[in-house]
Amino acid sequence: MKRIFDIVASFLAIILLSPFIILVGCLIRIKLGKPVFFMQERPGLAGKSFNLIKFRSMLNLTDKNGVPLSDARRLTRFGKILRSTSVDELPGLWNVLKGDMSLVGPRPLLVEYLPLYSEQQARRHEVRPGITGWAQVNGRNAISWEEKFEMDVWYVDNRTFWLDLKIIFLTIKKVFLRKDISAVGEATVSKFTGSYKN
Repeated sequence: MKRIFDIVASFLAIILLSPFIILVGCLIRIKLGKPVFFMQERPGLAGKSFNLIKFRSMLNLTDKNGVPLSDARRLTRFGKILRSTSVDELPGLWNVLKGDMSLVGPRPLLVEYLPLYSEQQARRHEVRPGITGWAQVNGRNAISWEEKFEMDVWYVDNRTFWLDLKIIFLTIKKVFLRKDISAVGEATVSKFTGSYKN
């Protein structure tokens, strides 16, 4: 039932939002340049990698050695709006339609985090990652990594169709309130370096 809902909902959303998605893409091309989309390898169900697609929200600024500058330096006012409204996540509907992701589930993080998870934290990969999730409606980037992972695993153990609907409703509410976008003292969120918990 969850997969059927994901397919129908993502397909309808792509069709209904296509004019807006095209408009956002044009604005990104004008304000941030090419490319319009940001693609990155992320671990999905069972840790299997897929290419996550999002709207680009940062400038391509690097130092003299070609290393990207800090998020704070590359994130413009326009980029902050894309992130705070979660508009940058809209292309992820294609990942949902393909089956890489679900509308609701633990957020897909960086591949480099895989060896840093404890056995319990790694259970977040027992389900498809989501565009939104239990951790996103309970603090998003304003809570610690450990709290996020505890909520991710709680979702894995307690997921139901009705819980998914609740999370989607709370996500829409969060988007309008534009809360918990960044970690304290960070432009986005600090990197996970391991918690050393069992």
